[in-house]
Amino acid sequence: MEKPLLLGIAGGSGSGKTLVARRIVDELGSEKVIIIQQDSYYKDLSHLSHAERAKVNFDHPDAFDHELLRNHLKMLLANQPVQEPVYDFTQHSRSKETRQICGHMILVLEGILILDNPQLRNLMDIKIFVDTDPDIRFIRRLTRDIKERGRTVDSVINQYIESVRPMHLQFVEPSKRYADLIIPEGGHNLVAIDLLKTKIRVLLQERGEVI
Repeated sequence: MEKPLLLGIAGGSGSGKTLVARRIVDELGSEKVIIIQQDSYYKDLSHLSHAERAKVNFDHPDAFDHELLRNHLKMLLANQPVQEPVYDFTQHSRSKETRQICGHMILVLEGILILDNPQLRNLMDIKIFVDTDPDIRFIRRLTRDIKERGRTVDSVINQYIESVRPMHLQFVEPSKRYADLIIPEGGHNLVAIDLLKTKIRVLLQERGEVI
């Protein structure tokens, strides 16, 4: 098997990164494409109390175990299996479970800060930034965190003001400059998705892969 193709999809929280990744999976096939989320690689905080974990700035680059993520990506690019961590957002910590990943033609890495890290950028074949208006991103985050992560309205608002917004302005937004493709409206931008699919197929054909 040839070396897999690595796509990086960055953008602010709630920008629509996951929808772009899912569009790629839907179009090219789940047997060929695997989505890897940067959020799975938050540092293990099980040594801290739940109250202490809740105070951590999860939107800062230091919140992520980039060394583990980078090593796992290198292994996957060498067609070696890895055990991806499974993160429990309700507990702000890794669970005891892992997910084995191996044997995919296309790796889609998505996360708010993947383009901020030069060592991760250097591994990517295509770098994408999903650009969505701040009010839309906030509403999506508010809805998601309440429904899926057991948060209260006040906690989501406080986190957005204290860490999400300032970290976005300091780290996420500036990383847009490294993108090969900027997609307004995320996965709803079907023209951009079609262009991305075409580029993926061209790169795979250059490697002797047919999809």
